[in-house]
Amino acid sequence: MPDLTFLSATQLATLIRQRALSAEEVMRAHLERIDAVNPHLNAVVQSDPAQAMARARAADAAAARGEWWGPLHGVPFTVKDWIETNDLVCTAGYAARLGYTPSADATVVARMRQAGAILLGKTNAVSGNEVYGLTNNPYNLAYSPAGSSSGEAAIIAAGGSPIGLGSDSGGSIRQPAHNCGIAGLKPTTGRVPLTGHYPRINVMNDPRTVIGPLARYVEDLALILPIIQGTDWQDASVVPMPLAEWRLVRLAGLRVAFYTDYQALPPSAEVVHTVHAAAQALTDVGMTVSEQTPPLVEHTYQITRDYWSRPEPESWEVWDAGDATTLTSLEVEQHLFLWDRFRRALIAFMADYDVILTPAAQAPARPHDADPGHIAYTLTYSLVGYPAVVVRCGTAPDGMPIGVQVVARPWRDDVALAVAAYLEQACGGWQRVGLVV
Repeated sequence: MPDLTFLSATQLATLIRQRALSAEEVMRAHLERIDAVNPHLNAVVQSDPAQAMARARAADAAAARGEWWGPLHGVPFTVKDWIETNDLVCTAGYAARLGYTPSADATVVARMRQAGAILLGKTNAVSGNEVYGLTNNPYNLAYSPAGSSSGEAAIIAAGGSPIGLGSDSGGSIRQPAHNCGIAGLKPTTGRVPLTGHYPRINVMNDPRTVIGPLARYVEDLALILPIIQGTDWQDASVVPMPLAEWRLVRLAGLRVAFYTDYQALPPSAEVVHTVHAAAQALTDVGMTVSEQTPPLVEHTYQITRDYWSRPEPESWEVWDAGDATTLTSLEVEQHLFLWDRFRRALIAFMADYDVILTPAAQAPARPHDADPGHIAYTLTYSLVGYPAVVVRCGTAPDGMPIGVQVVARPWRDDVALAVAAYLEQACGGWQRVGLVV
């Protein structure tokens, strides 16, 4: 049996279901792996090993009775510290929340548990926050894993967790996936409930933020998405759209646009090479691939900066009390006009393309104190809400992973997953080689 901590969640679920592995074996292996690597990474920041082991034994006892909790029966998972859990502290990186344990799970956590998964722990969010400090990259401890789902990507890449949940407003799943060489999915905006996310946001007051999965393997992203998606009758912004089967997507004939440059900020040579190699791989499987930049992407930073510069209250309670500082009606109208023009230009572009292929970032991971480079490639598709997967397709000369971003039309998460899965196979995907922990 290969090292359990580097099997996919899909493989683990199958082996547990076949009774070839016990949930207790799987849990113990992952807890031991966390003990070995976490002192170097500072990725897992809250855990209850005794509770996790007890739950694993309960999963085995249920299996012995012929009772199966769901498709993730006995499979461990981790959760970003911004997503609430009713049995572990949730600080969201704020010292004021130290000791705060929510009374209820976030919807996505509850759904993972209902599917049989067992919580391993909470992971650091925003490497360098005031509560837990820096998280390190498992391919070079002096390098950043990016953020804000920093701990998720680091511990998954290092084999401490097979799957996890993060959140993404402009690249917070996709940038860590790129830096740590794993796969991450930003679902279509409005597919997955944000209930139980802190800060308290929804698609109405922040139409960029989504919750999504991270894993070493694309098949595990596809395993998790149908479990966490769909209305929960609490987050009113969720649209009850069906999710198509990613394995049924016909790759040959898909129309792909790809680009690498962003204004006067070109990506590094190794990033350009990786994207071009991925584009060639898509051509080889029968897709129609052309180098074409979508319109108005050069306005990505302006629109994002306008959003970030809006007056923001200290807490959600300030909004509820009606005491928040507000923009003038003219400022709101101007900002929404620019944003809507951007969205209309992108949707018109997508009439001619099924997929957009881009760099995940300007450069591979860099040292903690270095300029990380721009992230316009991921910011763009948060502004329009399209599904996007980052998957490793290359390696820099210094051994750091390089990801590419696969973007699909709204609600075609299945297409993004299918194309990313093919690139994972064709270009290498996650690699154990190079891990320093």
